Amino acid sequence: MDMLINWFAEPLSYPFMQMALFTAIIVAIVCAILSCYLVLKGWSLMGDAISHAVLPGIVVAYISGLPLMFGAFLSGLFCSLAIGYLKENSRIKEDTVMGIVFSGMFAFGLVLFVKVESDQHLTHVLFGNLLGVGFNDFLQIMIISIMIFMIMLLKRRDFLLFCFDPSHARVVGLSPRVLHYGLLILLALTIVAAMQVVGVILVVAMLISPGITAFMLTKKFDTMIAIAMLSSVLSSFLGTLISFHLNADIGPCIILLQAVIFVLALLYSKFKIQQIQPLKKLKSAV
Repeated sequence: MDMLINWFAEPLSYPFMQMALFTAIIVAIVCAILSCYLVLKGWSLMGDAISHAVLPGIVVAYISGLPLMFGAFLSGLFCSLAIGYLKENSRIKEDTVMGIVFSGMFAFGLVLFVKVESDQHLTHVLFGNLLGVGFNDFLQIMIISIMIFMIMLLKRRDFLLFCFDPSHARVVGLSPRVLHYGLLILLALTIVAAMQVVGVILVVAMLISPGITAFMLTKKFDTMIAIAMLSSVLSSFLGTLISFHLNADIGPCIILLQAVIFVLALLYSKFKIQQIQPLKKLKSAV
């Protein structure tokens, strides 16, 4: 028992681990909420697109001496607007447009990344730098996360209706265009916050895994959000502690735990279906 307590207590005795843990949990909550909407809307590739498209903005911001988060947000916003414009003004399907835009911007970012002489901090943009989060970074992430959380809380029903039926949203007086770009802006902001935890390469997993895990376990949206938040926070908490004991990067540990939780949820849902089907056959026979 003492060994188990020490396993949890030892990492938390260091201030930098405490900061990393608080940051990971805050980002996990926001990602979990947004992931439920992305799963229902079928925007998994959109998250991947914007997460990769922020790289050129980060490099340009570094060259210009601007905050990296500012450049990342502008780059992600440009990607969102470009995808929306090309989709509405061409016959190309949305998934094809996303593939073209995000791969082009990510390639451009990699070219800039290689050509620009940078310190180690810029390299961590690709894979996350949670242990290097300072108070100013934590404050920025906190402000962004609270803003996203409040908007999602106030407009949760509007976004939910838009995800299920944009035509119905228009009938009741909502603007699908405003909700569409509003959700994209929130997605870009969430990616800006989450890239500090897992980097731009793995951030899409943090935006999709909690939502798809909860989707496997329930059909009620409120319950779905609760399960997504629980799985996301749990994986972030345990992933941070495991990374300390294994001397591994925190981001990959968090994503691996989210993958394990998803597999467990999938197996549970399959087992539950197998248990229910015989009962349905028995009732139909009666």
